[in-house]
Amino acid sequence: MKKMKGHWFANDDIPMNILSRLSTKTLHLFKSVSKDWLNLISDRSFISLQLKRSEPVSGFYFQEVFQWTDDEYVDQCISYINVGVERVNVWCNVLDFLPDNVVVLSLNNGLLCCRTSFPNSHPMIYVCNPLNKQWRSLMWPNNIAKDCSIALAFDPFRDPIDVSTDFKLVAVSRIEEGYKQILVEEDEEEEEEEEYSFFFDIYSSKTRSWRRSKECCKCNHELTKNRGVLADGILYWLVGHGYGILMFDLQNELSWLIPGPLPSAEFTCTPEMCIGESQDKLCYVIISEHGMQLWILEDQFAPKWDLKFHASLDELEGENIAVLYNLEEKIRSRLSRDVIPWMDPLSFKDGVVLLRVSAAVYLYEFGTRRRMKKLCDVSTLGPKAMFSPIVVPYTMSLVPVEQA
Repeated sequence: MKKMKGHWFANDDIPMNILSRLSTKTLHLFKSVSKDWLNLISDRSFISLQLKRSEPVSGFYFQEVFQWTDDEYVDQCISYINVGVERVNVWCNVLDFLPDNVVVLSLNNGLLCCRTSFPNSHPMIYVCNPLNKQWRSLMWPNNIAKDCSIALAFDPFRDPIDVSTDFKLVAVSRIEEGYKQILVEEDEEEEEEEEYSFFFDIYSSKTRSWRRSKECCKCNHELTKNRGVLADGILYWLVGHGYGILMFDLQNELSWLIPGPLPSAEFTCTPEMCIGESQDKLCYVIISEHGMQLWILEDQFAPKWDLKFHASLDELEGENIAVLYNLEEKIRSRLSRDVIPWMDPLSFKDGVVLLRVSAAVYLYEFGTRRRMKKLCDVSTLGPKAMFSPIVVPYTMSLVPVEQA
């Protein structure tokens, strides 16, 4: 290929407009064509233009976590499952460019937040772009408990990346505040029940500092999977086994709890659910005796949920006869969360859900309603991969991450 001069890119919008329409993966490969191509594709103005192109889900980061003691964890290998290709691959040690072994915390708009594995005498937090292997590190704050949940809030459309890549981190801590009195009529004795609240600590990359928000939210339930989903400037966490959702509005620093689309009384068995994001809206996927449903949160203040997809268990089994069998019996027989679900939605993004079905991982597209596509066996992802893994969806991005 004939080498192009740098000023040709600088003085002509046509190459920028053409190249910015290409996929992120293709552009990343094109960096090696020449120095001029590298300079153009790495330029923030070009990246801002290319971000307007909608990117499909590239894959999912999957991490098994094995609890060793009550407050220490042995964190296992992080795997990356690529999707959207004919031949699916599972890659291990995908974050080995970082200086420590890490645990995945949160991911949005191409940037990944993780922390060093515990126990560690000098824990760190990393925000990185796995595609270009750039990262920024910061010390774990002394006033924040190690068992808190940290979510990344990065939205290049709200905070343009023309000059720098700015982001926020929100650490959610569940803290005991006191007791409330409960009267037990049978023996006329009073019992005390612990009361908890969620508190929010916010880190800004602009100020490079943490501060505790004045906001707190009373809640006696713990956070569960899919922590810290960002949609329209609001962070969401599942609480109370997934029947409720904790919300935190970053701009106004307000938090509140909203119920899921279906109350627990609707079920005779134990359902499984996950949350995710699509078109800047919170999405809720649930699998129960009623089938598989996809709900969209249209109004978080009402709250108003809209059912976008529903397939009964019979319909799912009929469409995926090679994968699903005796589905209704398997779903209805799960009466406790102590029993590992036979079918479990692990992560959702833009109409695509990652599912574990028995001992294999599948992909299902709601829009096309294609048959479930097997990606890999669970054993490929580690010996403890069946038990509450950390799973986050990944969309490639060229966004640079500078060292602080």
